[in-house]
Amino acid sequence: MIKKIIYLIPLFFLFSLTTKNKKSDNYIEKDLTYLKALYIDIHQNPEISLMEKETSERLSNELKKVGYEVTQNFGGYGIVGVLKNGEGPTILYRTDLDALPMEEKTGLPYASKVRTKNFDGNEVGTMHSCGHDMHMAVWTGTARALAKRKNEWSGTIMMIGQPAEEIGAGAAMMLNKGLYEKFPIPDYGIALHSSPTIPTGQVGFGKGYTMANTESIDIKIFGQGAHGASPHMSIDPVVTASLIVMELQTIVSRNINPIDDAVITVGSIKGGTKHNIIPDEVNLQLTVRTYKDKVRKLIHKRIKEICNGIASSMGLDKSRWPQVILPEQYTPANYNDENLVDIMVNVSESLIGKENVISSEPQMVGEDFARYGSTKEDIPTVMYWLGTVPQERMEKYNAGNYALPALHSPFYYPDIENSIRTGVLVSTESLIELFNK
Repeated sequence: MIKKIIYLIPLFFLFSLTTKNKKSDNYIEKDLTYLKALYIDIHQNPEISLMEKETSERLSNELKKVGYEVTQNFGGYGIVGVLKNGEGPTILYRTDLDALPMEEKTGLPYASKVRTKNFDGNEVGTMHSCGHDMHMAVWTGTARALAKRKNEWSGTIMMIGQPAEEIGAGAAMMLNKGLYEKFPIPDYGIALHSSPTIPTGQVGFGKGYTMANTESIDIKIFGQGAHGASPHMSIDPVVTASLIVMELQTIVSRNINPIDDAVITVGSIKGGTKHNIIPDEVNLQLTVRTYKDKVRKLIHKRIKEICNGIASSMGLDKSRWPQVILPEQYTPANYNDENLVDIMVNVSESLIGKENVISSEPQMVGEDFARYGSTKEDIPTVMYWLGTVPQERMEKYNAGNYALPALHSPFYYPDIENSIRTGVLVSTESLIELFNK
């Protein structure tokens, strides 16, 4: 009799899990048409960073409909939606709201036609090419599921709608406004990001550093202008800049420990006005990506040393050495808490199968979700990758004759239904599991 009971325990567990998943799946299926319509509406009406007024209003109303206490316009157009459900942990779940200033070229029937004047007064196309529209649809579906299933969890969920992620400002704006002073301090924080390489129906998790410190550095290079036919009368900043660009490439290859990751990219060189004029100034724009702060600081040091050394060798007086302008703020590296990852991986594998939960590699992209876990409160956080690549695109890619559109591509788009289905399922069940820990 004892043996029979032992044999029945795993079967009972499996039956319980299957029943739970079926219940969750059924709720998502009932909500899927609603969430798909929401996604399309958001996609067709994108708003760029710091201009997310209508998007913020729309999502705030979605939370109010299902019983959340909502604070609007918190740190720009930020949203804080709180649902208290008895004793238990407080968990932060964040989505970003903003789109990018670029023209959509997908040719989809629901493609964005929106054009917006940016803060410089220039008219630009506007598109959700980084997947924030999918983030919002999944976030809304998860909020609705948690409100519907309050009998299955206990604690406080804090739904964060964050503006200005694309310019790395929104998280800081909300935290500086007093997010952790005016609202409950989270015990955990989670978020997701659309993946342009993972097939729909799958998710990806990485432990530790998953996204990089990102910062923009400007270098002003000075010289002595002259006629292009009289270079001997100049100290040519174009040549100086060229030498600096080449020498910067040695920092990662010769100054950084090979086991540490770093990227230094010169994205812009601007100087001069005419073929036959040697200018007196050239400007460089750099993006620097690292994981460790000690590596970031070493790069700063070496950039200054290289600039000064080359300027000196060109005969420039010290007062005219390059000006290296470091940012006042940078986006910190995203670090996934290992214990949280283990919990969410186990939940995900039980829901969609072990074969659909992949180990994702660290990337050098940046995401200001990292700020929510980088405060003095030291909150454990996880950001996971949501597979979004439609099956037909994946098949073409696997055949070897097709390049998948990247995030920030005018041709990027997700498989709407399957991405929403997987995202809501994984996010909801992971949150419920964390509430019940």
